Amino acid sequence: MDGRPHEGYPNLQQGGYPPPQSNMYPPIPPGPQQSVPFPPGPNNPIVTQQPMGGPGGPGVMTMPQGVPNCPPGLEYLAMVDQLLVKQKVELLEAFTGFETKNKYVVCNNLGQKVYFAAEESGCCERNCCGNLRSFEMKIMDNFGTQVMSLNRPFACQGCCCPCCLQTMEVTAPPGTVVGTVEEKWSIFYPSYVVKNTVGDVIFRIDGPFCACRCCCQDVNFKVYTPDGNTEVGRISKKWSGLAKEAFTDTDNFGITFPMDLDVKMKATLLGACFLIDMMYFEENEK
Repeated sequence: MDGRPHEGYPNLQQGGYPPPQSNMYPPIPPGPQQSVPFPPGPNNPIVTQQPMGGPGGPGVMTMPQGVPNCPPGLEYLAMVDQLLVKQKVELLEAFTGFETKNKYVVCNNLGQKVYFAAEESGCCERNCCGNLRSFEMKIMDNFGTQVMSLNRPFACQGCCCPCCLQTMEVTAPPGTVVGTVEEKWSIFYPSYVVKNTVGDVIFRIDGPFCACRCCCQDVNFKVYTPDGNTEVGRISKKWSGLAKEAFTDTDNFGITFPMDLDVKMKATLLGACFLIDMMYFEENEK
């Protein structure tokens, strides 16, 4: 080697490599959303990606856009025919028996987070009235924006008292009613009707003769057409195992419905799930 730079290599003694080119690649424009690259249309709604650093993290469902006649925040429901509702374990409640506000995660069948649900109720009513308590269930999307409100007023519960039937009002956005769930008087098994905004019965829901957590198996509430002849979906309490069922009142549910069902009715069936959970699978009356 004679100390001279080899042909084709930079002379390190005379300044080394040239400065890097800052404009070699075009800058990536910042923004909270990225669109999936397929053209929008009636069969291909635009889908936007949730921010990775948001409250849902990476395992969140993408939000369709351009869904016609859809209240804001319910676009997610247009793309699913199944929801999984998972109640979070509250350690204070598990160890002390002190009834705390329930919290849930609502996922699609791929396990991606769709909504978060948080109960709002009074401390005294929770611990004195148990599953009879009134409450508001706030439903929030992965951005933390409330998109639905489920309201259950206080009413005494008993199969022998037809004047004390349970109801759930579903509003989306909060304050705008999209449907109601009403308990029907029945001695032998749980029964409900699901109504739209004008009071028409869209579905009826019938539960089993024994609707409780002690069956060591899934408990199915079947969703029928108004005449009761055709089953179109289910609300199923999933058996979580002996230890969890014995020491906590945290519950997991599955909800199925037709894919092309109106998103308002899908939201109302979600409300029916929370009403059923409170009536039959929450801690017994105090």
